[in-house]
Amino acid sequence: MELRYDVIVVGGGHAGVEAAAASARAGVRTVLITPDLSRIGQMSCNPAIGGIAKGVVAREVDVLGGVMGRATDASRIQFRMLNRSKGPAVWGPRAQCDRSLYPVAVRRVLDELENLDLFQEMVGDLVLEGTRVTGVRTQGGITFYGTAVVITAGTFLRGRIHVGQEAGVGAGRAGEPPSIALAEGLESLGLEMARFKTGTPPRIDGRSVDFSRVERQDGDDQGIRFAAYTEEIIPAQRPCWITWASDGLKKVVSDNLEQSALHGGEISGRGPRYCPSIEDKVVRFPNAPRHQVFLEPEGLHTTELYVNGLSTSLPANVQRDFLQTVPGLESVVMTKAGYAIEYDYFPPHQLFHSLELKEISGLFFAGQINGTTGYEEAAGQGVVAGINAALKVKGEGPFILRRDQAYIGVLIDDLVTRGVDEPYRLFTSRAEFRLLLRQDNAVRRLGPLAREVGLLTKEQTQVLKDRLDQENKLVAWFHNTTLAPKDADPLLVEAGSEPLSGSVKAVELLRRPGVRARDLLGAASADSEIAEAKEGLRTGVLRAVEVELKYEGYVERERERAARLAEQSKVLLDYDLPYLEFETLSYESREKLARIKPETFAQAARVPGVSPADLQNLLLEVRRAHTREKQSG
Repeated sequence: MELRYDVIVVGGGHAGVEAAAASARAGVRTVLITPDLSRIGQMSCNPAIGGIAKGVVAREVDVLGGVMGRATDASRIQFRMLNRSKGPAVWGPRAQCDRSLYPVAVRRVLDELENLDLFQEMVGDLVLEGTRVTGVRTQGGITFYGTAVVITAGTFLRGRIHVGQEAGVGAGRAGEPPSIALAEGLESLGLEMARFKTGTPPRIDGRSVDFSRVERQDGDDQGIRFAAYTEEIIPAQRPCWITWASDGLKKVVSDNLEQSALHGGEISGRGPRYCPSIEDKVVRFPNAPRHQVFLEPEGLHTTELYVNGLSTSLPANVQRDFLQTVPGLESVVMTKAGYAIEYDYFPPHQLFHSLELKEISGLFFAGQINGTTGYEEAAGQGVVAGINAALKVKGEGPFILRRDQAYIGVLIDDLVTRGVDEPYRLFTSRAEFRLLLRQDNAVRRLGPLAREVGLLTKEQTQVLKDRLDQENKLVAWFHNTTLAPKDADPLLVEAGSEPLSGSVKAVELLRRPGVRARDLLGAASADSEIAEAKEGLRTGVLRAVEVELKYEGYVERERERAARLAEQSKVLLDYDLPYLEFETLSYESREKLARIKPETFAQAARVPGVSPADLQNLLLEVRRAHTREKQSG
């Protein structure tokens, strides 16, 4: 049996879902192939979306027309804005989701897409013509032909689950078989491959928790949404709880370290340094008096709780013992043991920024196959891979997000340029243009790009237009409106600010600490069009404008720096430059540049180990190479 599509997406996790949806929205016939259609969009680890930097990515994916924002709003049972005590450049929206409602919402959104088909099968191999991919073959004998293929295999490539010192069990995740044939097929292409590991904590029955001994943590107000274009119905909210693991847990873990798959030699892959197992915490931080533990609900219709902070590969009986040393969990009932999983990934220096393989035309990788960890990182890669796969079909140039345009741009540039030596996780510290990449301005940054590429429906395009029009009107109002002392002084006194001696532009008042945009709109004269309509303004619109204007000077300076970087990015570097022959560069730089094969001078400047002197010499070498080509031509 043979089937033909434009784009074939392999895998139905967060990367695969976004890749397939993006490709279909871009107008090409797309099929998503996954071993179990009932598990599309499954939250294999923590049922939560967002956080520091990650929440911005979730919003960026949504603005590009993605699935994640809508599914999160439709399933979220607690919302919090992290880092509120710091500047808005590092605020991070985070939602605890209902584990069962999230994939239901994902499937509902996918079913709305007319260019997308879903198929249940395990892909076993690629179909190639020379160095160009032309399709895939399933283990059931079906061949799917297409112009582009996106592999989003997650932890399935030769995945093995470990609990204690028992021999690992082959699995892509709990209860699902690994993908062996596809892993072997990809390796046979001559691609560089390595192993990583990640893990999950145990789950517990909330009915067995003594809640009088743990701290309750409620969510924030519900005015903020992840989805910009569609307002989903938000479910009822639930609290989380905080407790602490201390000496009792450390003793149980220390006494049983030799039984851990992580520390007993069963696992060779490297794990995420910023999300360590409890064994790693005890070994690496022996003097820490305690470790924070979050008890997070799995859903509205279950008593099961996710024990965030206690990822482990210790035997189940040891997990139960250490859980019962934690305050509030003395009589706890464990419903599911935690486990570690080891899997293949392909170092991402083998990719272009479009996420297409450098050596195999039409083949794209997205998600954990590129050495990342996290739903949001996977989704961000998925949407870019899906867009570029569709553009490949159309014969159009790639869609590339710069570091100053999106956290997704930071993520992909870090992967392609710097590579990974541990599972990659996004942080605000990885972005040099944090003030430009805020969660509140994602619509303004990426909405017009989504519209240009054709990712938005007619309805979404109208919502985008209305949103940007509202923002523009508000910005103009604050710059053009003057407030008299009699109107402004009452709110200034309330904010602890000095009263006015004369009339002042509203934007100048907004830059004062404690002064809010909504209050200034309320203080304006009644005949102001915007002041009268202030109650109809969406919360997100007013908040975005307020932050933009309060930090306008700093934002402008960052834009100037970003413009200089963009100029460097215009200096293109040929893919086949003979870096090893450029003897004016250090040997380390020659080796690294030959391995990475940067696409632009700006990317070469970010390759670790390439010095400023080497960059200067690289420009000279490139000019000499071009001169020789012209003379020989």
